[in-house]
Amino acid sequence: MSDLGAIIRSMIAQEGPMSLERYMGLALGHPRHGYYMTRDPLGASGDFITSPEISQMFGEIIGVWCADYWARMGAPGRINLVELGPGRGTLMRDVLRAARVMPGFSQAINVQLVEMSPVLRVAQKETLRDAGARIEWFHHFGELPPGPAIILANEFFDALPVRHFVRTRYGWRERVVGLGAGDGLSFGVGPSNISALRVLAPEGSIIESGAIGQRLMTEIARRLVAEGGVALAIDYGYAQTALGETLQAMRAHAYVHPLREPGEADLTTHVDFAALARAARSVGARVHGPVTQADFLLGLGMAARADALKRAAPPARGPVIESELRRLTAHSNDEAVDACRASGMGSLFKVIAVAGSGDVAPAGFEKAENP
Repeated sequence: MSDLGAIIRSMIAQEGPMSLERYMGLALGHPRHGYYMTRDPLGASGDFITSPEISQMFGEIIGVWCADYWARMGAPGRINLVELGPGRGTLMRDVLRAARVMPGFSQAINVQLVEMSPVLRVAQKETLRDAGARIEWFHHFGELPPGPAIILANEFFDALPVRHFVRTRYGWRERVVGLGAGDGLSFGVGPSNISALRVLAPEGSIIESGAIGQRLMTEIARRLVAEGGVALAIDYGYAQTALGETLQAMRAHAYVHPLREPGEADLTTHVDFAALARAARSVGARVHGPVTQADFLLGLGMAARADALKRAAPPARGPVIESELRRLTAHSNDEAVDACRASGMGSLFKVIAVAGSGDVAPAGFEKAENP
């Protein structure tokens, strides 16, 4: 068992079983042994790969989108460009490079990165060393200074802890992490019914609740309503709330059991975009989408960008660029799927925009239905 696994096992022995939410929080964010606190998890040598690492085109499209939204806002003289969970800084690097096409935008932005991992902060500083922008780092969203903002969250909400509730013969009970055979970690259910849950469902059904993500979205939306701006969230998930659980653990680009080695594997769940939308609307924000990543990227001209890159590149690069395009926009029945997501990125990944109540509509959501 991992070092963190031994710590968690000791905690359970002394205090009793813990919620899945607490377990995930420790596995990912423990100050000494948490997954994100101790390593750079990205790339071929890591555990997974994200869209900005697949192709520069992803960040370039997002950068042009940001500059376009700034112009639609009336080109304010100062605006905060925020990224939550910036990985290695690859997305922000490509965003800043592409954003130069909009006169005045680069001069108007204050770049602010929200990152808790000391390892990834080092990587971000190296990646963005020559970005030509003033950059500030923060540990939490609530630390950000006031002002209008464009907020980016790519594969961020999927890593926030969730709770599970299981329909037993006696009613809904919370799924917990306890000790099993040989003092190993195992799943169980709490002893008390959750009286507030009145969902009708067959025995064995599971409700996955991302309360932490919803509270953060409420905080983001409240700020946008008060200060102006937009948040763009891109993640793998589903458009409508549904029964079922999606917890998964990944190590070295392969799936492992989520309780096997806490702190040594990435833990994620699919994002409930409908729940995020409800959280944003509850404080008066406007929600656009979700739309699929394929529709968003292709609607903003990624295919044309790929063609331009192929024309400018050596002939041997052409098939590589085409492969990158297909990987980012592939649907689940397409051969070009992300081996670490088990389905096509173009359809599995969704995009949502949350804007202050009086702000203009962002590009890329013209076909989305927004009741």
